[in-house]
Amino acid sequence: MNDVIQDEIIEQFDGLEWFDKYGLLISFAKELKPMSDEFKTEENSISGCQSKVWIRSYIEDGKLIFDLDSDAMITKGIIALVAKVVNNRYPEEILNADLYFIDKIGLKSNLSPARSNGLESIITRIKEVAEKEANSSS
Repeated sequence: MNDVIQDEIIEQFDGLEWFDKYGLLISFAKELKPMSDEFKTEENSISGCQSKVWIRSYIEDGKLIFDLDSDAMITKGIIALVAKVVNNRYPEEILNADLYFIDKIGLKSNLSPARSNGLESIITRIKEVAEKEANSSS
């Protein structure tokens, strides 16, 4: 996986205090296209998150596209970053991805335990979808 996107994210957060990092997360949240209400179903929801999070995926030209949304701005900012890294990738790329930007920008160490668990649940779901798609195309 090309890690240019992760490196760009790390650079944007570099040197910021956590108050400013939260502000940056909120700006990413505002950039994330809202999910249509028709897709905000129980099937698309992520359990284990403190706030409501929905994820749906589809294949376009053999690559996975994830549509993510949340009812909380900080969470929405976090999933916007994850989407930037995993969207428009082949399932195998996502399965083998090391999402190192999460640790490098201090997300895991500065999130509440509930938000950190929620982030793990989101990443787990993304990897499960990628695995399912990789297995169905082989």
